[in-house]
Amino acid sequence: MNIKKIYLEEVDSTNCHAKEHLNIIDDRSVVYTYKQTAGRGRFDRKWKFTGEDNIYASFVLKPSKHILPCYSNLTQYLSVILTRLIEEYELTPKIKWPNDVLINGKKVAGILSESTVRGNELFGIVLGVGVNLNGGENVFEDIEKPATSIALESGKIVDKDEFLKKLYSKFFLYYDKFLDEGFPMIREEYLSKSSFLNKTIKVSGIGHVTEGQAIDVTNEGALVLRDSNEQIITLWIGDIL
Repeated sequence: MNIKKIYLEEVDSTNCHAKEHLNIIDDRSVVYTYKQTAGRGRFDRKWKFTGEDNIYASFVLKPSKHILPCYSNLTQYLSVILTRLIEEYELTPKIKWPNDVLINGKKVAGILSESTVRGNELFGIVLGVGVNLNGGENVFEDIEKPATSIALESGKIVDKDEFLKKLYSKFFLYYDKFLDEGFPMIREEYLSKSSFLNKTIKVSGIGHVTEGQAIDVTNEGALVLRDSNEQIITLWIGDIL
């Protein structure tokens, strides 16, 4: 497996670095650091730096010059890959739509995908991920939403380099198959690991909040709700509150 690894001793954001250098970074490269000072999440939220015992990485992907529907599901694919890896630490991770990974209801990993388009052509996708590996309880005390680390939940220190290698190896092992089949390839596993299915939830969108019972995820990765009036609502973007 020909994966190029680019280590940065310190960076504001691996995603920002990858996007800024996209023209010179090869397809299927992994940009990573243990010290990210200004990470970002979805909707431009700040990703708090939780110490150098954790992983901050971005996969640089250049699958084609055309934008295909399955590219929007790469974050969900990565969330499934992450759960498989975390299970090796004798834990039971869950996925909160669309791609947050939780352990015991607390966030352990966040994922952000950013595409660069030049003219009508896709120049590249930067798929960023931050995983709390070894952070202690004090690190998460001032984070707004409950967060945790693999070490806190398992009681064992995680080898950073080993974790990263397993992560990109598992990701690229099935990457080509995912590009061929799209979200349906992982849908059943994604649903089985969901933290939200069959629950009444609120989803924050752009300028509004939608409430209903989560009843399904479509073959395109969209969330399906049934509201109090028995109306079916399909959401393509948003965050579960």
